[in-house]
Amino acid sequence: MKFCWTTIMVKDMEESLKFYQEIVGLSIDRRFKSGDEVEIVFLGDGETKVELIENKKIKEVKIGKDISLGFETASLEKMMSYVKEKGIEIHSGPFQPNPHTKFFYVLDPNNLKIQFVEFQ
Repeated sequence: MKFCWTTIMVKDMEESLKFYQEIVGLSIDRRFKSGDEVEIVFLGDGETKVELIENKKIKEVKIGKDISLGFETASLEKMMSYVKEKGIEIHSGPFQPNPHTKFFYVLDPNNLKIQFVEFQ
């Protein structure tokens, strides 16, 4: 079995796209409407995608507090500086659970924890 994507219900598609494109660095793979009320965007150029869905009928998005998405970065220090420059608060970290891994968390516009990790 192959993992295809993670789906995130979003409050505001444009705000979420800005975050995932500018901060995470994902590109739009495909974008389309599903009826009048729903827009779907798949992001990422690799095998696994992030799917964002905005449904105009849904006013509140509920994200589990114990769920996160992890993205690899070449330099944790540079990424921490970059998110701060963009006005994004560091949620927690940095952490170094072993000599080869460092990471920190931010929140996306929907309060989903996003982990940036550096492998050494």
